[in-house]
Amino acid sequence: DLNECGLKPRPCKHRCMNTYGSYKCYCLNGYMLMPDGTCSNALSCLMANCQYGCDVLKGEVRCRCPSPGLQLGPDGRTCVDIDECATGRVLCPRLRHCVNTFGSYICRCHKGFDLMYIGGKYQCHDIDECALGHHQCGSFSHCYNTPGSYKCKCKEGYRDNGTNCILIPIVLIEPRGPYHI
Repeated sequence: DLNECGLKPRPCKHRCMNTYGSYKCYCLNGYMLMPDGTCSNALSCLMANCQYGCDVLKGEVRCRCPSPGLQLGPDGRTCVDIDECATGRVLCPRLRHCVNTFGSYICRCHKGFDLMYIGGKYQCHDIDECALGHHQCGSFSHCYNTPGSYKCKCKEGYRDNGTNCILIPIVLIEPRGPYHI
């Protein structure tokens, strides 16, 4: 019988017991044997089944969350999102609004604005829907750009809300009565 426990490198990290034709690995108290023959703290993250890993402090396993925008859930193992936008702790720059993401948040430009790099910094810049042709103004109206949007105004001689302009009928008054052209 060969004593495998005496071989270099040793087949076990902590304790090794020679058996006939083989050997058995054991761990010191407070540790457990892993499939690869190593010993792991019995209070390991594997045993705690934490979603994102854990810390072992003073013999106690505590699951942790990888971002300040996450907090440990009621089960003590999984992380739940903190909605920073709903808490009111987030103050976004001008022309931006808060959008919650898992574990964090972003400040997104308001509708009608695009994020652009201007003057050495990122700013929300107005989209000119009229110049780009991204408007719903009719063919008998003019498009006017406004901050974050646009307005339609009927051309002279037409009326309505600016998108469906119709020709204003010309009424001529004659001695025999009015008639339309």
